This record gives sequence, structure tokens and C-alpha cells, in this order.
Amino acid sequence: MIVTVAMLGIGLSGTILSLYPGLRRLRNIPVYGVFLGLSVSLSYVISNRIHFDPFRLPLDKMQLFYILLYCLLISLPFLFAGLCVSTALSVRSEKSGFLYASDLIGACAGSIIILLIMKNISPEKAIVLLPFLAFAGSAIIVRGLNKLVPLAGAVLNLFIILSPDLITLKVSPYKGLELALKYPGARHLKTFHSPFSRIDTFRSPIARYAPGLSLAYLDPLPDQTGISIDCGDISAVTESRNRESLRFLEYLPSSLPYELNKMTNVLIIEPKGGLQVLLANYYGSENVHGIEIDPLIIDVLRREFGEISLGIYDANTWQGSGRAWLKSSKITYDLIDIPFMSLYHPGSFGIGEDYRFTVEAFEDYIRSLRKEGFLSITLFITPPPRMELRIMNTLIEASKKIGLKDMDKRTAVIRTWDTVTIMIKKTPFSEAELKKIRAFLEKRRFDIVYLPDTIEDETNRFVKMASNDYFMAFQSLLKGRRAPQKVSEFSGNPNRKEFERAYTFDISPVFDDAPFFYYFIDLKKIKEIYRIMGKKWQFFLEEGLLPFFLLLMIIPLGLLIIFMPAISIKKRPPLYTLLYFAMIGIGFMFMEIPLIHRMILPLENPSYAFATVLTSILLWSGIGSILSERIKSKISHVLIILFITIILYDYLILDTLSYRLFNLPVLYRIIAIFLSLSALGLLMGLPFPLGIKGLGEKIPEMIPWAWAVNGFFSVLSPVIAIILAIGIGFKAVILMGAIAYLIASFLPLRS
Repeated sequence: MIVTVAMLGIGLSGTILSLYPGLRRLRNIPVYGVFLGLSVSLSYVISNRIHFDPFRLPLDKMQLFYILLYCLLISLPFLFAGLCVSTALSVRSEKSGFLYASDLIGACAGSIIILLIMKNISPEKAIVLLPFLAFAGSAIIVRGLNKLVPLAGAVLNLFIILSPDLITLKVSPYKGLELALKYPGARHLKTFHSPFSRIDTFRSPIARYAPGLSLAYLDPLPDQTGISIDCGDISAVTESRNRESLRFLEYLPSSLPYELNKMTNVLIIEPKGGLQVLLANYYGSENVHGIEIDPLIIDVLRREFGEISLGIYDANTWQGSGRAWLKSSKITYDLIDIPFMSLYHPGSFGIGEDYRFTVEAFEDYIRSLRKEGFLSITLFITPPPRMELRIMNTLIEASKKIGLKDMDKRTAVIRTWDTVTIMIKKTPFSEAELKKIRAFLEKRRFDIVYLPDTIEDETNRFVKMASNDYFMAFQSLLKGRRAPQKVSEFSGNPNRKEFERAYTFDISPVFDDAPFFYYFIDLKKIKEIYRIMGKKWQFFLEEGLLPFFLLLMIIPLGLLIIFMPAISIKKRPPLYTLLYFAMIGIGFMFMEIPLIHRMILPLENPSYAFATVLTSILLWSGIGSILSERIKSKISHVLIILFITIILYDYLILDTLSYRLFNLPVLYRIIAIFLSLSALGLLMGLPFPLGIKGLGEKIPEMIPWAWAVNGFFSVLSPVIAIILAIGIGFKAVILMGAIAYLIASFLPLRS
């Protein structure tokens, strides 16, 4: 969304210069630079005070206006940045290669510098520091008293920085942290920042963190300190120095594997506040390994809570993804525990990908289990059932790929009042183990959802639900049994695939090529979902349709961007000239966006992936843009070579980068990805400056319009790329980007 909004501002700059040719003067560039600096801080300050309330969307149409206002405010700095670049290109089109290269290489440097800045200061402070770069740039290229203008802008920005009330981030009142701090006696402790996340520690009655705790446990919990990630995902650090107070751990559903067998080697993926680590230590596991993707969490728990937690993160805890650890480690485990306990999921108002819950991920987990090992996943119940069913369906698909065909004999699913635990055993459950499971559940008054030999009368006993949907759904997935018509609106077909197709929500297995685990909307059943969810369309925004709504808002703005310059252009250019710039805009974004998403897997973190791909493509494209000054070949030949290079990269190199780099340190992976993108980046940097140079020779007044068209299709492309990736995967989107460049090769730039 941010990339889309940025390109909206950049595209609009071309439209403005087309409508008002008098603005295309070099002496205006420092003025645009001053406005750029001011708009960075002011757009943040103003947008930070918009009272957007997502829960009022169905009732208050003003909330839609606020979304649009957000987009316009955020696009303002990019509008002025675009005016700087497009003015320079319009006036000095013969130097387009050097000018475009300066823009790209500067953006590359910014991608690195901002991460370094955010290692030491919060994001909101980083934002209001950035304008000084724009003011400095303006001051460099003006003389005499004119230097006072950027100086005045810098002083005004300094006033904003020194006003904490203006720049302090206003957190949504619906975020978990804000809700927790509303409880009587709650207090905020500390805030920590990194390029990865924001961590807050707090004390509150809501920080009573024991997911699925049995209602049979009546004693008080030990003292706990709350931890929130990005003000939303809440867990807690438990006071561990009194072992007697930890008896509550025996009454958690995630203690079931420890009650069945001795767990010597345990791997916990993303333990957050460390409850699952504490659980493994409580049951006497000898080797407890924790893999946490966010290094800030590890650092905070070690520095702030080492004493009360008995140093649970001091040893055998590493930063990274579980998959990378398993690929590089030779250790096999008795238990791999994934506490999927977030109260919200990354799909809220988005479609966030998650490489932890794909078919390929589950293959890695199961292969890393010992012969009698367990995989355990615990998650909160979020009706209607969909996450738990997708996990089960994806697990079944993964087990088939590695030769485990009788998953119905290797699976146990239990339910508490607020959680579901799915447990997979590498070998079939024995009768003795099934007997132990029943005794465990009976004592804690947990419900059976699925056991290999369960019957319906054993289920839905202690925490009764109105219907026994869970039992029926897991029976259909694991045993292909016919289920009644009433169950969650599905038709009760007799096998897994038919159940999957008939179910109201999309619960199909998720793969690495389209890892949108949290996207459950089946567009063919949207009317049915709308009815089931109480005719509340806000649900669709929460479940990942925001890109579709964003697209509907952007298209009218984009049409204005494209067609308004026609008013001022006297000499009408051929349509294929504009189409050329549209195609290279689509091609560039259809490459960049999927590459960012695909590199999350080998680099283990979205921040690393975004920075690495963006930096690599911008730098290599900048170098390519410089080389365009010396290229004498036809543009069509360059584009055909680029098309072939993309195809080779997509089918020969991309998967290798995704799966073969885990044994290397992160720095070496970044270097490998950077080098692998060199050929692509160099070639991707050629089409735009070559096109601008050709246009400058034929119709120079049309350059801002071409910039606007390229910008608009760069606005649409990130949203469309994600929408397409949900259905056909990232590799197919990259292929479509290659085809866009191929189409451009047949569009010669001539008047």
C-alpha cells in the first residue's frame, strides 16, 4: 500500500507539469525541495491526528474519506519529490540516464540509511529527521539570500521535532496495548524500538497470559509482565523463581505432549514472552531451543527480565526463522512447538504472508522430528472456523508429499474454552497414548475434537458449543466422512477435496509461492460470507480485501492522472508511446513486489527483504541508467534481452535463492541476493531513460505526461501484483512482468 501511495504522488507530479508547463524550470527545483521537506513532517503530523475508526466503517461513510485522506497526505512528499525529478528530466532529457541514475542511487542509499537510523531512534523521530536532507539539497543549489528559504524550513522542522505532542505516535484505541492500559491499575513501563518492531512492556490485569488454561485450575497465576509487539500482539513474561507457582503449566493444553512422553529435545518457534520455553523447562526437557524471528524480543527479555524468568533466553535461543534453523541444523526433535497465539493475525486490514504455515514449512517440521516425535500447534479460537482447518488441510498435504499417508492415525485435536491444539505424531498414536490423552482431557475438562478412534459422543462435552462443527469438519478432512448439511454452511461431501471446495471459506493448502495463509475469502462465495457475517462488509477489509477497495479508490484518481495532460498537449502523440511507459511501469513493479515477498523466506524478516531487494534493484538499475548514456542498441533489443533474463531468473535462480541459502549467515545471504539481482537490475534501469531520451528528441513537451503514465501504472501494479499472487502465485506474476516488457519491445518510440 505504501509503494502504491508513493507512486500515486510521483505520477501526479507529471500531470501537474503537463498542465502547467511554466513549472518546468530548473530554478523551481530548490522550491520543490523545500516543499518536500515540509510535507514529510506535516503529512505525518496531520495524518497522526486523523481519528480513523475501522469498526465504524459500516455505519460512518466519513471513515472511507479518512482512508482516502491518509493516502493523499502520505503521497504529498512523493508529489514534490516527483516534481524535482520530472522537472530535471523534462529540461535535460538528453541527460536522462544520469538524472534517473541519481534518483535511483539516492533512493538506494536511503533504503540503507533509514534502517541504520531506526536502530537507534523510533520511526516517528526518524520521519521528522528526513526533511533536513531535502533542505540541505535545496540549500546546495541556490545562492545568496535564497539560502534563507531552506534554512527557514529547517528551523520550522526543528520546532516540530522539539514538540513531543506533535510527533508522538497516536496508537489506535483498538490495539491490544491500548486496551490493556485502560484497565484499573494498569501502567506502561518501557518502549523499545528497532527496524523490526516496537516492543512495549506494561503491567495490567489483562496480562494474565495462560492460553487455554483449564477451568479446573483454581489457584492464582504467578506474577506476569505484559509484552506487546507493535502495540497489538500480546504475550507475557512469567515470574519463574517460585516453582510451586508454576503448577498452572500442567493445566495448559500445550502441556499434552509432555504428559505423553519424555521430551528430551524441544524446539519452540517464536516463543515471544517465553511461556512455552518455561513449560519445557518445567517438564525437565534437557535441550530446549528457542528460535525467535525478532531480535528485539530476545534482547528485551535478556536485559529486562533475565532474573525473573530465570534466564530462559540466555542459552540456546537464536534469532531467525524456524525453517532456516531446521535447514541448517542436523538436530532432530522430540517436540516442535509452535505457539500460534497472536490475538490478531497479520491479515487484519491486509493479507500478510506467513512462511511458517505452508506445505513446504510443514514438510521441514515433520522431517526434523524423531521417529516418535510430535508437532504441536496451539491457536486461539476465532470463529467462524478457518485458521485451524487450513492448518490441518496444509498439514495433510505436506504429509502426503513426504510419504505419511495415514494422517488420520497420527493426529490429535483438542479444544478448550478459547484455544484449539493440533498435535501430529510422526508415527501412529498407540492405544496407550490415546488412553493417556483421554485421561489428560478428563482431568482438565478439555474437549476432544479429533482422535483416531473417537466417536461423536465423546466430543463437545465440557465446553459445549451450539453445534459440533469442529468434530464434523476434522472428520471430513482426516477421514472423508459425510457430515450434516448444517455444519458451517458446507454441503457435507465425503472426501477432503470436496469438503474443501464446499466450505464457505477458502481453507485450501498454502504453498511458498503464494503464502497468504490469512486470506480466507473465496470470491465465488462472497454473498454467502456476507450473509453469514451479519451483512457487515467491514469483515472483508479485516480479512484481506483492502487491496481490492484500495484499487477501486485509486482507479478514478489514476484516470485523472492519465487523461488530464491531454488538455495541454497540442501535438497528440501516438497511443503506443504512452503504452510503452505503461508497460515498463507494470514490468518494473511486477518484478519488484514479488521479489520482496519471496526474499522474506531466505532473509527471515520482511524488513531485511524489503531493504535488500529495494537496495539491490535501485542500485543496479541506477548503474544501468548510467550505462544507457552509452548504449546504441535499439530499445526493442534491450527489452527482449530483459524478457529472457527475467524468465531465466524466475525458473532457474529464484527457487535456489529461496531454499539454498539457509546454511549461510544472514550477511552472506544478503550479498548473494544482491549479486544475483545484478543482471536484472542493470537491464531494468535501461528502458525508462532510453524512452525519455527518445521522447526528448521527438516530443519533449510530452515527457511529464509519460512520467505520469509510468507513475500511474506503477501505482496500480503493486496492488494488482498482490491480488494476482493470491490466485496464481509470485512466479506467475513475475512471468507477467516479463511479458509486459516484451510487449513494450514492440512499441517503438517515434512521432
